[in-house]
Amino acid sequence: MRIIFKYFFLLLISCSSFSCISQKNAGIEKELKEEERANLLVGATLNYHELDTEKETLYREHFSYLTPANAAKQSAVYAEPNKWKWTKIDAFLDFAKEHQLQVRIHGPISPQASKWAKDDVRTPTELEENMIDFMTASAKKYNEISEVKWMDVVNETILKDGTWFGPKPGVDKWENPWLHMGLDENGFPLYILKAFELATEHAPNIKLVYNQNSGMETVMWGKVKETILYIRSKGYRVDAIGWQAHLLLGAKRADFVDNTAATMQKLSDLIDWAHAHDLSFHVTELDYLVKEDEDKTQERLTQKRVYQAIVDVLLEKSKQGEVTLNLWDLGERYKAGTGYFQSIYDENLQPTPAFSVIQPLVTD
Repeated sequence: MRIIFKYFFLLLISCSSFSCISQKNAGIEKELKEEERANLLVGATLNYHELDTEKETLYREHFSYLTPANAAKQSAVYAEPNKWKWTKIDAFLDFAKEHQLQVRIHGPISPQASKWAKDDVRTPTELEENMIDFMTASAKKYNEISEVKWMDVVNETILKDGTWFGPKPGVDKWENPWLHMGLDENGFPLYILKAFELATEHAPNIKLVYNQNSGMETVMWGKVKETILYIRSKGYRVDAIGWQAHLLLGAKRADFVDNTAATMQKLSDLIDWAHAHDLSFHVTELDYLVKEDEDKTQERLTQKRVYQAIVDVLLEKSKQGEVTLNLWDLGERYKAGTGYFQSIYDENLQPTPAFSVIQPLVTD
């Protein structure tokens, strides 16, 4: 099977477009899909404003696994105490039901908090009450939705050096206000423990994900592993590790572009650890950053190469346990001062080179 897979992608690389693939090669693609797709679930993210647009149409052509981008986050649902806004996430849940989609809810206790929570005047008690309200309501709501299979419980908890990610002054920075709630007697954040306690109690039908950003930093993932085992020692469920995989943003170019093989070995080892501890593994937010002064055409070719390396690892590891891959957005996303985040379609919603890596896994 691996020989067939490699042969198929060599054909793709040698073609300038998919039109050059013969009927025989289309049969190879079909065989790949039928044998591999059952093991490696591939999905994509949509934003609320992209429903009923061309992006939704592209999404439905390929995917049956959905992550709503921002609609379930605290900043969208519970921006102020006692004021709930479920409209956007309800639209996604209706969309998932209509099209029989599997859903991962991305509404974790995380830096994606309300400005109320980030306000420096908030006391630990106020933060705890706010967090309990949000996580309890979220867990109870999604637990009753059959399309929801996974839920991110916490997100972006640890920095690359292995220290806990915490608050910053003001309300306009990337920060994690929840650390202000304090640490337990063994040095683990109370907010992480409380979040998994609540999710364990109120979302028994959903697999609970510990989601983390950055790259394959050994000390950081060591802290994640230690924390997951500690949470479990308290009697709470952790069912999965999530890795965001924002390549060349949090995940360094020196690792993923210049030293791809060594980094893929680290990814492989991390997935092995997850499966050995009865955890599924999810790549939750894959995209690739092209900075404003870089050659976009050349960088998209590099993106394709790195995506292929990641997919090769995921395909192999999906034979031994649950693995999923979620693309963050479908097209190009621009952030001033940062650059152009690439997925599998360009700014005109035409396939980029990375499309050829994903396409065999998601096309009937």
